[in-house]
Amino acid sequence: MVNVTYTDSGDTLVWDPATQTNNLYNEGDIAWTLASTALVWIMIPGVGFFYSGLLRRKNALSMIYLSMMCVAVVSFQWFFWGYSLAFSEKVHGHFIGNLDHFGLKGVLGQPSVGSSRVPALVFCVFQLMFAAITPILAVGAVAERGRLGPLLFFVFVWTTIVYDPIACWTWNPSGWVNRRGGLDFAGGTPVHISSGTAALAISIYLGKRRGYGTERLAYKPHNTTYVVIGTVFLWFGWFGFNGGSELSANLRAAMACVVTNLAASTAGLTWMFWDWRLEKKWSAVGFCSGAIVGLVAITPASGFVGAPASVLFGVVAGTVCNFATQLKFIFGYDDALDIFASHGVGGLVGNLLTGLFAQASVAGANGTTFILGGWLDQHYIQLAYQLMDSVSGLAWSFVVTTIILWTMHFIPGLRLRASEEAEIIGIDDAEMGEYAYDYVALDSELGLHQHPHGPHEIPNLLDGTQPHERRGGHAGPEDITIHAKDDSATEIEQEKPASVAVA
Repeated sequence: MVNVTYTDSGDTLVWDPATQTNNLYNEGDIAWTLASTALVWIMIPGVGFFYSGLLRRKNALSMIYLSMMCVAVVSFQWFFWGYSLAFSEKVHGHFIGNLDHFGLKGVLGQPSVGSSRVPALVFCVFQLMFAAITPILAVGAVAERGRLGPLLFFVFVWTTIVYDPIACWTWNPSGWVNRRGGLDFAGGTPVHISSGTAALAISIYLGKRRGYGTERLAYKPHNTTYVVIGTVFLWFGWFGFNGGSELSANLRAAMACVVTNLAASTAGLTWMFWDWRLEKKWSAVGFCSGAIVGLVAITPASGFVGAPASVLFGVVAGTVCNFATQLKFIFGYDDALDIFASHGVGGLVGNLLTGLFAQASVAGANGTTFILGGWLDQHYIQLAYQLMDSVSGLAWSFVVTTIILWTMHFIPGLRLRASEEAEIIGIDDAEMGEYAYDYVALDSELGLHQHPHGPHEIPNLLDGTQPHERRGGHAGPEDITIHAKDDSATEIEQEKPASVAVA
């Protein structure tokens, strides 16, 4: 253990290593960073609730489960070698770290590579939360058609060879983007562009959900309250996500919190107004979606721009990302939760606007940071640096994620795509055997309505009884019939009237 003493005032922690060098740490900075760690942690289930509310209820629990699974898997990965790969002092080719801190060896009281104001142990646990939230943003793309078991393997591998290198080259002082002069305060590329692009790769790999392009998938979010709760957790936690990235309780951290709130507010209103023009209704889901993209866009800029610029960030992000949700129809991929439009495009918008509006005066509010700024400070090349950073992160995430997915595809037991049967009955039932709700009102999602020709045979759902036995309903034109082939296999078919095309 390190030798710890205190100054006479009791305000500063002194670490006295064997080298006899003293490192002074302000306990207020440590406290703010640890509090921000907790704030970012609450964002992770917030993502789960946000995604869950947008889906059909038969897939609701799986998204909340995935958010907690990511915390557990990435926590182990970060301890095992993730932190060392991202933030070791020695970096191979300015791209990826080494294994000097394997198993968190030597990660205790020495100054962190992120800031000399906090020890490495504090910086490590704070950065863990960023590593943990990024894959859940990405794996939301498996919604309603992905197997949960292989995702344990996918998250570990993806964090290792996609997230860790991008975090290293962006935030490690020896990383190539950091050395070149790219500005990314809290994760525009490592968190949002990487996860949004990975979600695009996953969506393309998995293919379209059953019934894509038909009214079957023209459903509204099953629980708007979950969407709002998820947004509350995310917005609340984002004060630690951005404000905590300063690693110090100072004026720059305060400004990061101010611009975070402003960007979310203006983006939420902007998205909601764009949606209002279509249906003349005020959408809570639209407001929440806009608030999220505003938070995404301001993330890379939060330590570099002032309050007026953050309003513009919100308006631009709310507009561009709203229209970006149409990309999936143009290019024909099934991104059920619009993750690429929100995080991939939102992160790109934030990075580029940072190149325009970054100010040396804002960055220097902590008294120590010096940057040349962006276009406002007549440092025009900064926009090119931001574009370089964005394209690099996007390309690396898309290509490597695709390689991971197709490698898993040919390994027995690791294919991500769920069976058609699992899609029909829901991932919660097929993969977990647990449910977000009892099966009240679930029959309507499976098409269990009055059939003009009488009831058909349908599978047991929860308690061994048939749905029409429990509530007096009857099977409908889209009900499932199970035909036993043998003791170990069943065949699931969809029964439809002759006049209804099978998707």
